[in-house]
Amino acid sequence: MALSEQMIRASRLDIALYEEVERDLNQTSNAVTVVVITAVAAGISGLISGAMRGAGAGVLIGGLIGGIIAALIGWLLWSGIVYVVGTTLFRGTATWGEVLRTVGFAQSPNVLRIFGFIPILGGLITLVAGIWTIVTTIIAVRQSLDIGTGAAIVTAVIGGIVYFLVFLVIGAVLGLGGLLMGAVS
Repeated sequence: MALSEQMIRASRLDIALYEEVERDLNQTSNAVTVVVITAVAAGISGLISGAMRGAGAGVLIGGLIGGIIAALIGWLLWSGIVYVVGTTLFRGTATWGEVLRTVGFAQSPNVLRIFGFIPILGGLITLVAGIWTIVTTIIAVRQSLDIGTGAAIVTAVIGGIVYFLVFLVIGAVLGLGGLLMGAVS
């Protein structure tokens, strides 16, 4: 089956697709590809928006590459947090790889972010894609951890809070490091 068909099935909340990718170790590379495709879609929108505002090519390309790297790191980190929360608090039965694959495919609706550059409509499309991705992610968490929908929602919320706190700490450390480096110079 083509990756595009799998992404459509994931976006349609096809539970069988989430079960398939959960079990199939060969789908890990496809999950990575989905995360990269959705990051590139958002990046292309950013490139177009930036070019319309007159941003330089180096800044635009740097932003695209940084966005892809951030998407991959974020996916790995968030999946790990959700795995720990789901297996610890709700006795979910999964491996980190199973969570990683299903959550990767759950990003499929974010391909619509490519239209984010369109004035007014782009913001609405991005909002819809974001909400849609929250729903697909909860389905992915539920299916991969074999827990109920309520537990999947709580797992995702706790995971989101922990993820946010981790990035706050990283930002604070990097910000403090930058301040210290400036003071030493």
